[in-house]
Order: sequence, then structure tokens, then C-alpha cells
Amino acid sequence: MTEREVRPGGLMSFGDHLDDLRKRVFLAVIVPVPLMLALFFFAAHVRMLLCAPLMEAMRANNLPAQLTVLSPIETITTDLKISLIGALVIAAPWVLWQLWKFISPGLYQHEQRFVRLLLPGSGVLAIVGLALLYWVMLPLMLTVLVSFSVPPTTVLDANPTPRAAASSPTLQALAVDPALPHAGESWINTTTRELRIAIPLAGEPGRVEIASIALEHPGPIVSAFRLSEYLDFVLLFAMCFALAFQLPIALLLLSWVGIVNPKMLRKNRRYALFGVVIVAAAVAPGDLLSLVVVAIPLYLLFEFSIWLIVMAPPSRVASGGVLSKFGERWKESRSREGNVGDE
Repeated sequence: MTEREVRPGGLMSFGDHLDDLRKRVFLAVIVPVPLMLALFFFAAHVRMLLCAPLMEAMRANNLPAQLTVLSPIETITTDLKISLIGALVIAAPWVLWQLWKFISPGLYQHEQRFVRLLLPGSGVLAIVGLALLYWVMLPLMLTVLVSFSVPPTTVLDANPTPRAAASSPTLQALAVDPALPHAGESWINTTTRELRIAIPLAGEPGRVEIASIALEHPGPIVSAFRLSEYLDFVLLFAMCFALAFQLPIALLLLSWVGIVNPKMLRKNRRYALFGVVIVAAAVAPGDLLSLVVVAIPLYLLFEFSIWLIVMAPPSRVASGGVLSKFGERWKESRSREGNVGDE
């Protein structure tokens, strides 16, 4: 059945509803499964992108940029989790579209306008929150958190005696690996803070394999971060930021049912600011910079909520005035860009 068979008067039979529901569920489920299988082949690249902020934080604290796995299947199970979550996120618009196709015929035109405003707005806010987390918050938080596990650095005066006259053997300290290392040659890579050794390959004369040993700070604490635990940490914060950035949508819904209004929100700005600071202090590490970086976007969301409530009252949304106004502004901006290009 390609279209619902609507009875005279605009009503559908119970069987028609079940047929359409079965069709929409099938279409919604059929996309994420093959998408998950396809994403599995790119999961390693996504994993490295998610681990990049931690790697940079470890390098900033003079630690080897490495993560540990404690079981033979930990890496593949982590990639499967990334594939599953990635497939659900990418397929979410398609799933929501199928849900919309099922419920929209039962809604009045003015009711459909509310959904058309809320769903895209919610998606845009979630994307903005995730972008802020990845490019701003994670580097700051991880740099501070990793620094807590780094023991004090032991700094000594170097021996001024030239290396050739030194009584004990020394290793070269290089920023990059030699282009053509000799078999058995060893050196210290100062960029990655690793001891590296060129090991000859058995059965392949003239070829070597580079082995490395991470150099740790001497002390009672050794920093070894686990891959699965770190990715769970990132996914938890991603969910928290995506939900936190739904604040304008939540306040807009409360304003539509008459619980809040712009006057009330403006009057209670100080309490909102206090609540934002409390939330930022609970989420951010114990430094002032991270607290400010978290608090500013959250408070701007509160101010944006007030503006959104003023711009999108329920009467204007129901009449189509909000979406048409945004459409007119978009057309005006496009026409101005075209005029500038012609000039």
C-alpha cells in the first residue's frame, strides 16, 4: 500500500492504521541496520577522531599519547558500539520522517506547524552543543583532568661534557624519526616521548620495524587511560550536552502551555545565572577557565530562549507567521547575496 486509503469524511479504518504502521516501522528499521554494517569499516577512523582530544591533552602534559585495552575483544566491541551509535544518529532524521509521515495525516494544519518548528530546531541545537563539546570543552576539560594524574617533573642540570667524551652511552634525542634507520639503532623521539628501536625483519634483509617504549614520569602514579572507559566518558558528555542544548525548546513548550512567559524569565535572570554557574561547576573541572567556558553558552541559551518565546508565540506559529517570516528573511538574504555578486 503506497498511500493510506482514507474513508469518506477523512477517517481511516483500524486495519489501515495497522498496515501503515507496519510499513513505517519497516522503513524506519531497514536503514540503520545496513548503515551500521557500512559504518563498521570506518569505525577505526571515528575512534581516532574521538580520541584526538585526549591525545592532545596527554601530549600537553608530556605524557605518551596512548590508550590501553584490557581484553582481546575490547577494540572490536568498541568499534561495534561506535557503529551502532553512529548509525542511530545518522538515521535519526529518516526515522523521524517516517514517524512524521505516520502521524501527520491525523494532525490539523496548525498543529503540523508546531512540529515543523520544533523538530528541526531541536536537531540544530543538538548539533551546536556537540560541536561546542568536541572543539572547545573536551580539550579544556581533558587537559585539566589529565594534569591531576601527572606526578611532578624531575628537572636536573644537563652534563656539559660533549657526548663523544661522555663515560656512559647516550641516545640521540630527535624530534622526528630517522628516514633510514640502521638495524639495531635506537633513539628518543621527543615529540611522542618514546624510546624507539629499529628491529631487523626476519627474512627481509635491509628492512626494519620500529618498536617503541613509552617514557613515563617517575612517580607513584602511572597514567594509563582505557579505551572503552574514555569513549563511555565522551558519549556520556555528548548526551548531556545534546540534552542541555534543548533548553530553548523546553522553555518554548512551557511558554506555549502558559507556565512561563518572557516577563517572568527576564525578572528571574539572576536565579538563572546562579543555576547556570552551579551546573557549570558540577560539569567542568576545577579551574575557572573551564567553568566560564561552560557557563557562557548555557546562559546564552537562556537568553536565546527568551528571544525565541517572543518571536514564536503559539498564535503566530499556528497561523504560519513564524515559518513564513523566517522564509522571507532567508529569501531576502539570498537576494542581497545575488545583488552583491552581480555588482
